[in-house]
Amino acid sequence: MSNISHLNADHIDILREIGNIGAGNAATALSQLLNKKIEMNVPSVQIVSFDEMMDLVGGAEQVVAAVFLRIEGEAPGNMFFVLSLSQAERFVKQMTGEHGFSFSSQQSELGLSALQELGNILAGSYLSALADFTHLKLYPSVPALTVDMIGAILQYGLLELSRVGDYAIVIDTAVHEEQEPQDSVNGHFFLLPDPDSFAPIFRSLGVELP
Repeated sequence: MSNISHLNADHIDILREIGNIGAGNAATALSQLLNKKIEMNVPSVQIVSFDEMMDLVGGAEQVVAAVFLRIEGEAPGNMFFVLSLSQAERFVKQMTGEHGFSFSSQQSELGLSALQELGNILAGSYLSALADFTHLKLYPSVPALTVDMIGAILQYGLLELSRVGDYAIVIDTAVHEEQEPQDSVNGHFFLLPDPDSFAPIFRSLGVELP
């Protein structure tokens, strides 16, 4: 399935639009949850190799915070929302007011719950946007939060996919309060469809993969 790398700029624009709609939905949900105006944007959408995906977060041994969920339905696959530890700590501090939160010390349940809820809202919003665009039936599992080396976290999602291809969809995501764009929290949203899911996803978007 490495021919996914041959998608052109128009195809990437479709994926970016899905990302922007998902980000808008997630921003609305976060604003309601936190009772403050939250904005999100999608700086870029890329089709990258697994090696490039690892490099985006500092290499396979880089320790990150990640929310993972499994997609079931007509185009099964895996979804990950990945933050560096410094970005994850910044988000928790901004959203909970726990300015002493740190992954290097005992973490509060409130802080970890806030991080998992961010991943849950983001993943659900992006998945909903993808389902609306493609008209495919897609169902998310309950998300799980983990802190580990990115290589170990992604290994599960890569095992099946890497047998026939080596590409994934990456949606960069920036989250910030309306009046404080300089304090943006930046993460990566990885969509790893199962090998047989690439074709129905892109066919539903009007793209026939060779």
